[in-house]
Amino acid sequence: MVFATDYEKFGFIKNIELKPGGAEIEVTDDNKAEYVELMLNFHLNYGTEDQMLAFTRGFEDVISVEKLQMFDERELEVLICGVTEIDVDDWEKNTVLREFARDSKQVIWLWQVCFCPPRHDYHLSRLAIIQIQCVRAWDNDMRVRLLQFVTGSCRVPVGGFKDLQGNNGPQLFCIEKEGHEKALPRSHTCFNRLGLPPYRSYHQLVKKLTQAIEETQGFTQE
Repeated sequence: MVFATDYEKFGFIKNIELKPGGAEIEVTDDNKAEYVELMLNFHLNYGTEDQMLAFTRGFEDVISVEKLQMFDERELEVLICGVTEIDVDDWEKNTVLREFARDSKQVIWLWQVCFCPPRHDYHLSRLAIIQIQCVRAWDNDMRVRLLQFVTGSCRVPVGGFKDLQGNNGPQLFCIEKEGHEKALPRSHTCFNRLGLPPYRSYHQLVKKLTQAIEETQGFTQE
């Protein structure tokens, strides 16, 4: 093994030296760390140089690279990919309702925190039981899957839910009463709209919504 490697380009095999005179330098225990570093540099840089130059030229047609230098890699990831952690308060605040009211039981079951009177056999007649409903009870992964089911995207815009985009521009998340209680929820991804049937119980809503998210990808989406 020497400080050189074979490289295929457009069907032709070339032998590339990793350093000047590398074809004559054997890899030993003493220089193997340098060999690994040079090999990585070749595959990550030189080996994809033509592709990266083409990508860079196309990227600069959209936005100047100089304007991106004010951001670090984490800030760029957020700008490009959006926010991964979902703020349920922001989600609920920036949701519009159709055929539902804020105090509709289906809306309350979906994500509000409820203060419910306790059952008498709990012997807590002066206290209230706090119930954390559906979306707030889910972990972030399940919330992301709900967001993707309804909007087609698993990321929240940098500005939060108020900046959600639909097929025709800005489009807030929407919950609309749709269908009958035995049907599954439907998603209208072009309009960020969840078609939620008027379920009669909290457990029925959770069961149907979970089933729609996990088992019907592509069949209840428009």
